[in-house]
Amino acid sequence: MTFASLPDRRADLDPHGPAISDATGSLTNAQLLSRVRAAARHLQHRGIGPGDVVALKLANRSEFVVLLFATWRLGATITPVNPALTDVEVARQLADSAARLLVVEDGPTPADDVVTLRVADLYDAPVAADPAPPADTSAPALLIYTSGTTGVPKGVMLDHTNIDAMAEMGAQALQLGEADRCLLILPLFHVNGIVVSVLTPLLAGASVVIAGRFDPRTFFDLVESERPTFFSAVPTIYSILAALPNEVRPDTSSLRFGICGAAPASAELLGRFEDRYGFPLLEGYGLSEGTCASTLNPVSGPRRAGTVGIAFPGQEIRIVDPNGTDMGVGMDGEVVVRGPNVMRGYLGRPDETARVIVDGWLHTGDVGHLDAEGYLTLVGRSKDMIIRGGENIYPKEIEDVLAGHPSVLEAAVIGVPDHIWGEVVVAYVQPAPDSTVDPAALHALCTQKLSRYKRPTSIVVVEAIAKNAVGKIDKNTLRAAHAPAPS
Repeated sequence: MTFASLPDRRADLDPHGPAISDATGSLTNAQLLSRVRAAARHLQHRGIGPGDVVALKLANRSEFVVLLFATWRLGATITPVNPALTDVEVARQLADSAARLLVVEDGPTPADDVVTLRVADLYDAPVAADPAPPADTSAPALLIYTSGTTGVPKGVMLDHTNIDAMAEMGAQALQLGEADRCLLILPLFHVNGIVVSVLTPLLAGASVVIAGRFDPRTFFDLVESERPTFFSAVPTIYSILAALPNEVRPDTSSLRFGICGAAPASAELLGRFEDRYGFPLLEGYGLSEGTCASTLNPVSGPRRAGTVGIAFPGQEIRIVDPNGTDMGVGMDGEVVVRGPNVMRGYLGRPDETARVIVDGWLHTGDVGHLDAEGYLTLVGRSKDMIIRGGENIYPKEIEDVLAGHPSVLEAAVIGVPDHIWGEVVVAYVQPAPDSTVDPAALHALCTQKLSRYKRPTSIVVVEAIAKNAVGKIDKNTLRAAHAPAPS
């Protein structure tokens, strides 16, 4: 099966069962299928067919999901566009992906040669049964553009084999069933929002509640009214929720777990959150190039704080040195991944594809180690490693120490040039709500917990730490903003 035919299967099995909902209303399985058929007819009328690319520049809403299935029904490909991008950035993605149609909330297209469709104009009237959806699992399904912190964004090519495999793995690892209900709060322009929060629960027979932008003031109201059984979020969201006033005591009894990914979270944050709200957080790890997820702390079984869990069923994880030789248990090296979830490659970039996929193994650029039971601990990005006087320093260790202080919401550590040491450690910290950060207290904490060479030479307090579109800390922006250390 490909996801092009999932709406048909759900409508056959349970036509009146819940499928998706957003702030404007809900769709049963039969209604979802009807809307998908109508949207597919509209796309056909706009000239979309097999091999074409449809760009979606939309906020989180049900029509995004409808258009996913409608596009795949025609054998075409979806490229999601971050609504916050500038016209120049949107035009670059449209040109690189060769998109033929752009679906928008409103307004003109940023590229003259791409047809624009306002989402409010999308057909929704019932249409007669259409031809059977294509079953070619090698057809491209998603073209996901990386966040671009290392340069111009690249198009990650994911075919139906990739997303089918990832959703099957996810449903198995998360032990999802028809009674589950996912609350989507991450953006749908990112692979996590699409695959983990929409496709995986729908494949398992579960339903999805689509929320708008995350708002800590209303998040738990949504939990209490919609009664989800799980959701995915980034560490920043969990940090904000953990810092809410003590009188905030929501009913979280419907939640089986929360998933924490996209960036490393400290063991202290995970423990503090779970103690307060009464449901576990499952930290996981993955990349867009691996269709989102490769490891997860188990739903049933030991959860090891500070690790990102074990490999998803059907995936393999190795730790290798620069020559590709396997490292021993507990030894740091590059994390490499193999499985049917690994991307086809970067669009139009064969040389870069060949550098990151070697003999079927995806080279992640992340550094970590495995324990004897296969739990993965990340220590940083290879490109983020700081070398001070010949000593290798991974920022995550320092960030975890700083984030453990109650006055700190989030921390980011970078290396800056130094004429004596080569690089020195500089930390940026964002205060927790209603808190004031005392840099002297943080320096004292680092003195207590870190070797001398790992301690920050300076701690910069900022109102907000720079992030990219998917909530990861943007260290390139921090490096660019920071002047070299004084001589």
